[in-house]
Amino acid sequence: MIQPPLPLGLGSDLQAVERIIQERTRARAAVISVADPHLLRPGDTRLRSTLVLLAAQLGDYQLDRAVHAAAAIELIYAATSTHDSLVDEVDRRRGQVRQGDWNHGISLMIGDYLFALAAGEMALSPDPRVISYFSQAVMQICESQLAPVRALRPAEQAAEQYFAYIAGTSAALYAAACTAGAACGGLDAKQIAALGRFGHELGMALRIGEELHDFARGSANGMSLAGSSLRHGAATLPLILAAATGDGNRLELALELGHADLDWSVGEVRRHGVGPARAELARRTAAAHAALAPFAASPARAALEQIADYAGGA
Repeated sequence: MIQPPLPLGLGSDLQAVERIIQERTRARAAVISVADPHLLRPGDTRLRSTLVLLAAQLGDYQLDRAVHAAAAIELIYAATSTHDSLVDEVDRRRGQVRQGDWNHGISLMIGDYLFALAAGEMALSPDPRVISYFSQAVMQICESQLAPVRALRPAEQAAEQYFAYIAGTSAALYAAACTAGAACGGLDAKQIAALGRFGHELGMALRIGEELHDFARGSANGMSLAGSSLRHGAATLPLILAAATGDGNRLELALELGHADLDWSVGEVRRHGVGPARAELARRTAAAHAALAPFAASPARAALEQIADYAGGA
């Protein structure tokens, strides 16, 4: 995933968030690492918790009011990532059931465990709205996971399904991070809503940027690295837009078969889908900036703008 550079001034506060995460997970660290050795590693970029802290800094910032919400959202993200490992979109889209060592085993239990830890952390936040914001985001993620894009055409329907899907799977936690942080900073309802829009548009931009990056990859050892999303059967925005103006029949077949026609498909997406997807990325980035307009100039606003600019630079 694209990871924007994080503000240097948040170093000590993010360390406080990190300490909480490690304290909460220490008792089950070995089990968690079996499920996913990359899960909740110390020193990982904590973009969602950073958004909580920056949103709070736009108001009356006190670390002890925001730190539990910041830790909770990282635990939620880890939990949803663990549960995602149980869902193979290619097999689900083809109507098959995935069979594997982790299908109803340790990954499911670890995900549930992390959700429980997150719930306990939310309860420590002094603002009760944090629980509502985060629970709504988790519900949106679950609902979206059950409604993936099933076909590239008709184009309008595919685009509508795509945006609804990534609004939940990619943007919901960013929006929740911003609204929770704003509440912890004592901002009013309009300001909280504005920061929720910022988080939503940022999450959408990050996802689209990641998809564009996939089709911009070069080659290694004589093999193209581009189009890994196609190999995994994911209906990305560049692919949907390419099917609308290019050879939609052949692209749909390539999506269904995974490895078939991969080089041609990548070229077709680059010819017909990348440009319109970049335009959508620019629109989302502009909308993120517009959401920050009600806030006075400050280091926190500048940091949020920098993150949005980075997301839009894919």
